Amino acid sequence: MSTSDTVSDADGSVLEEYVLGVRIVETDGAGDDYRFEAPDHVGITFDSLEDARLYADVYFDVNGFVEADTGTRGVPPEIIQAGKDTLAAYLLTLPWADTNWVASFYGVTPTDIDRYRSWVHDRAEEIRGEVTAQNLE
Repeated sequence: MSTSDTVSDADGSVLEEYVLGVRIVETDGAGDDYRFEAPDHVGITFDSLEDARLYADVYFDVNGFVEADTGTRGVPPEIIQAGKDTLAAYLLTLPWADTNWVASFYGVTPTDIDRYRSWVHDRAEEIRGEVTAQNLE
């Protein structure tokens, strides 16, 4: 991941640029402050930069997914198939879920959920590094 020098575009300032055209943009609107952008992906916004970064990690962890037509409570199939750590990380990005809720859903401790989140982050970093190392952009 590279962090830009806050490049502005028509819809906000680019905070972080990843490989393969993925980025996080700080928007000028009220409420949702950070937008995740990727090719062929609907724009999705988050109240916190941490949630936007985690969403980007999930995106890379499953080699991309499409959020369109999943509905307000749907989960893309790619995330379901990726395993419980990836699903837990994805759920953490939703506005109605937090670490305690996800831990309760899985019947584990919040520490376990933090560990799942770190696994997803580590895999995403590894994938982005491989894309860069192999010059696959």
